[in-house]
Amino acid sequence: KATLSLLDKKLVMPAYEHILKCSHTFNLMDARGIIGKDERMANILKIRKLAERVARAFLEQRIEMGFPLLPQDQREALVEEYRQKFLATKK
Repeated sequence: KATLSLLDKKLVMPAYEHILKCSHTFNLMDARGIIGKDERMANILKIRKLAERVARAFLEQRIEMGFPLLPQDQREALVEEYRQKFLATKK
């Protein structure tokens, strides 16, 4: 819930940090044998889905910013390409 709430507020990096914490906590619990077989798979899938959403939000954020770390001559073409490829399919 916390990750989704952060993503709703467009706070991508805090959401990413939260996913890392979730993953680490899961790994600790799994290593100690606390999590059952079925519960393990369900948690892996939940974390994976959240990580995918965070990654997509990060990409969308970078597209909206215009990929500021790219050289100026490459930006426009890549921004337009990524907008069509990723943002157009969202709606």
